[in-house]
Amino acid sequence: QMQLVESGGGLVQPGGSLRLSCVASGFTMDSYSIHWFRQAPGKEREGVSCISLRDGSTYYADSVKGRFHISSDSAKNTVYLQMNSLKPEDTGVYLCAADSYGVPVMKDDKNWYDYWGKGKKVNVSS
Repeated sequence: QMQLVESGGGLVQPGGSLRLSCVASGFTMDSYSIHWFRQAPGKEREGVSCISLRDGSTYYADSVKGRFHISSDSAKNTVYLQMNSLKPEDTGVYLCAADSYGVPVMKDDKNWYDYWGKGKKVNVSS
């Protein structure tokens, strides 16, 4: 069974850091792009970052550039999202998704993606 499972969310104070993990099972990430989205209460889903596991190229939304870093560990079939200097507006449910096109381009169409995780909540609050 192919699936993605996120971990690492939680409560953190503004200015703090968290690292999210997205582990794939049932398939190998090597030829995919892995994407991180977030959805805040009452807001539309927002693309945060993605990485092509084919060539390591990455994309970051302007709202997280310089604060978030995406990386991968092929041996663990895992993609990480390191989030630093967190702000209250970073609060939301973070989901990872995989697409087999393998390019670091984020699409709004949910059907573009082959697999989705269930999400992990991140709460940035004092």
